[in-house]
Amino acid sequence: MEKRRREPRPKQYEEEIINIGRVTKVTKGGRHFRFSATVAVGDRKGKVGLGTGKANEVPDAIKKAVQAATKNIVEVSIVDNRTIPHEAIGVRSASKVMLKPASEGTGVKAGGPVRAVLELAGVKDILSKSLGSNTKINMAYATLEALKSQRTIEQVARLRGKKKEEIR
Repeated sequence: MEKRRREPRPKQYEEEIINIGRVTKVTKGGRHFRFSATVAVGDRKGKVGLGTGKANEVPDAIKKAVQAATKNIVEVSIVDNRTIPHEAIGVRSASKVMLKPASEGTGVKAGGPVRAVLELAGVKDILSKSLGSNTKINMAYATLEALKSQRTIEQVARLRGKKKEEIR
């Protein structure tokens, strides 16, 4: 019987590290260091997810975070393959992130973790503003909340049992 080697699957999602933190636990024997990682994954076509992982080594923490993020993938509504349907504010603890649709050619006007989540979701034109706390992890989750709250005209019409033209 010949042994077959498993070929590694091509990566389904792109990943971007948002934050790596060193956590210290002080015990009688001294300090114990562990690492926590927050990672965003997405396919740049409307699917994005966030996850956190903790481990004794950084690569292991990142691997756990990627696994958690791929489990938490959500579908995002994107209009014209470039922007979001309407303005939204996402809240996570003390962090608030406001997202506004932008005209074509504007680009992603966002910084840090907000930019990472939006780019991995496949949004190309958008304006954003950070309101409140600027904690990286909470800002990333607030952005995801704002993206989850997006509804296209077709979705709203279906929910109300009306035609698309009646909504406008």
